[in-house]
Parts: sequence; C-alpha cells; structure tokens
Amino acid sequence: MKARVHVTLKHGVLDPQGVAIRNALTTLGFSGVDEVRAGRLIELELSESDPAKAKAAVEEMCRKLLVNDVIETYAVELGS
Repeated sequence: MKARVHVTLKHGVLDPQGVAIRNALTTLGFSGVDEVRAGRLIELELSESDPAKAKAAVEEMCRKLLVNDVIETYAVELGS
C-alpha cells in the first residue's frame, strides 16, 4: 500500500521558502500571488494491506520522525 504524507508549516509560522517563491514569481511577471506556502511530500511504500493499520503506522511515523509538530501539520493519504 502506498501512503503520501503532505507536510506544511502551521499558519503563522514564517515560511522563507514561500516568500522566495512568491518574489521569484513576481519577478517573472506573475502578478496577483499574495502568499505562497511551501511544503513537502513524503511517499512511503508499505507492506501493510489493512488501511486502518497502515494509516495508524504512518501517523506514528509522523509523530516520531517525519513531522515537527511544533511548527508543522500533516495530512496522510492512502492509495494502492
């Protein structure tokens, strides 16, 4: 089973990468972009076939290693 973890900074946390992207877009002539928030995508291939167990395992991975819960939030997406 495949799992995707979408990690983003929490609202209110400064996102210097997002600011740099917004500035570059403006420089390239793309107007109307008020804010950019950059994040990351983590893809996992799991041997677990039970969706509930897979999601629980991925959420534990997020809590223990993949996400800094002080400044980041995440969403888990399961697929086949």
